[in-house]
Amino acid sequence: MIQDTLHRPLRDLRISVTDRCNFRCPYCMPAEIFGEHYRFLPREKLLTYDEIARLGHIFAALGVRKFRLTGGEPLVRPHLERLVEKLAMVQEVSDIAMTTNGVLLPKKAQALKAAGLKRVTVSLDSLDDTVFRRMNGNRAGVDDVLAGIRAAEKAGLSPIKINCVVRRGVNDHTIVDLARWGRENGYIVRFIEYMDVGTLNGWRMDDVVPASEIVARIDESMPLEPAEPNYRGEVARRYRYRDGSGEIGLITSVTQPF
Repeated sequence: MIQDTLHRPLRDLRISVTDRCNFRCPYCMPAEIFGEHYRFLPREKLLTYDEIARLGHIFAALGVRKFRLTGGEPLVRPHLERLVEKLAMVQEVSDIAMTTNGVLLPKKAQALKAAGLKRVTVSLDSLDDTVFRRMNGNRAGVDDVLAGIRAAEKAGLSPIKINCVVRRGVNDHTIVDLARWGRENGYIVRFIEYMDVGTLNGWRMDDVVPASEIVARIDESMPLEPAEPNYRGEVARRYRYRDGSGEIGLITSVTQPF
């Protein structure tokens, strides 16, 4: 078993299958930088599905037990189900998950499930359509993502988790509604402190809503209590509703880096 510098077992392998995305979220892939003339990696520079599968076998031999497919947006890479099918043949690995913006799930969910994908995490920064479009570069509406979530449910890709990046002054006023929606529908919503991954905003702390504030806001209307991690080294800090009707997660990438 390989470990990190804090002696935590490295059980999860994140596999970025593409650097491309059909969204232009200002905090990740801002249109000002990733415009129509931006040069993404040519296909020959990407690992083939066979090469990724080979690496999957190697990492499994070192103790990895879960694969997570990411991007960019993983579903913009053609025939992703073929990679899932290859990774599902790695006997030591019991969980294959994917993080996605969900827009292409209506077309792909059934094939991915049949190939061996277990579950999905869907990015949804607000249920308010105007706010959500501002957060994703006006590339899709809330209904497009909800259709993807429904397709994932129908295909059996569960439990479904929802990722929400929280930016002060943009979508922070909608987080309680999103938490309530997740609770009512059985989704675990994970709130992520705003990070300037797209290097456009200068890492201004004024944009960050600390996890402690997010918890306090939700707790005012739906009382929360801390929950133990599911396993050592879990990224999200768990909080469950005191009435037992679900939980949320907090990813404290800025105020309490993991």
